[in-house]
This record gives sequence, structure tokens and C-alpha cells, in this order.
Amino acid sequence: MQLGEKISLARKKKGLTQEELAGLTGLTVRTIQRIESNATSPQSFSLKKIASALDLEFENLIAVPLPTPANEEPMPVKDLPYPDNTSYHFMTVFNFSCFFYLVIPWVHFLVPIRLLKKRTDLPAADVEMGQKIIRQQIYWIIALHISMLLLLAYNLITVSINGDKGTTINYLWPFFLLYALNAVLILRNDFMIRRRHNTLITNVNKGYVG
Repeated sequence: MQLGEKISLARKKKGLTQEELAGLTGLTVRTIQRIESNATSPQSFSLKKIASALDLEFENLIAVPLPTPANEEPMPVKDLPYPDNTSYHFMTVFNFSCFFYLVIPWVHFLVPIRLLKKRTDLPAADVEMGQKIIRQQIYWIIALHISMLLLLAYNLITVSINGDKGTTINYLWPFFLLYALNAVLILRNDFMIRRRHNTLITNVNKGYVG
């Protein structure tokens, strides 16, 4: 029995779909499909993740002879299933799509939601981070509304008590403050995405994969 067949059989015995196995391992669904069809020779790091998710002994998996065509070259770092450059670039574009708040501030979060729904092959960690970014944008909209309402109430009370509009606060102050805060938040998310990707690449170069 070849490696891919063994993994496929173990996955089905546990009642897992390829998508569920991808979520447990952090690999993409496409990578799982290629491994099960013996279309690729997986790295040891990927096999350890799969073995752990399927409750298999890693030694039993690596004992299976892997098909290695004579003309096949070792998989370069940029093509490793994880970290995935495609996922990394998507997460970067996904995060920066939140800047649509500068154009459509009340419903801009629908743009990243749409992008995330269209991608069905993301690692579980990227999906989780994407959902977190969307929640941040929804919280920002709520904070913007609440701050404007509180300021409105403050100005109305101030005018009714003092009868002087000179003591009111300009509505642009919280508006610009929250806009600047959201820009900082988006840039911070980009920094976290880059740092996580660079950490994974460093681990690959140190030999943690393959």
C-alpha cells in the first residue's frame, strides 16, 4: 500500500473529510489531495502533522517507500505546502482590503468577508486570523457609532446647561481619531502576518521541515 492510500484509509476510518484533515494539520486541502493521490512526496514535517492528526505512528508512515521519479528535484522552500506563499499573499491583500473603510466606512467589512468566503483552501490558522480581522473591523464600526452618539449627547447636554456652543466638542475629533486608530490596527495586522510568515520560512531554512 502506497503512502497516499494509507493516509486516505486512515482518514476515512476516523470519519474525517479532506477539509477537516487540512484544518487539523494546518496544510491546504490541495496539499492533502496531492498527498493522498501520491502526486507529491510530502516533507517529514507535513507527515508528522498528518500522523498526529490521524493518531498514526510517524515511523509507520516513513517506512512506506515514497515514489521518487528520477527527474524530480527536491521541493524548494517557496513551494513547500506550509508556509504557503499563496496563502501569505492572499492574507496580505485580505488585510489591506480593510482600508476600504476610507471609502465605504459603514459596510467596508463586507469586502474582506467576501474575499475570505471565496478562498476554501486556506490553512486553519489563516482562516482564524481572517475571522479575527473581520471582527476587529466590525468592532471599529460599533466604536465609531458609539463615540459619535456619546459626543452628540455631551454637546446637547452642554448646550442645554450652559447655553453656549463654544464649549461643545467638534465631531471631527473622534472621527479622525478612530480613523487613524483603524489605520494603525490594519498596519499592525500586516506586521503580524509578515512576522508569522518569516518565522515559518526561518524554521524551514533551519531544517524543521523536510
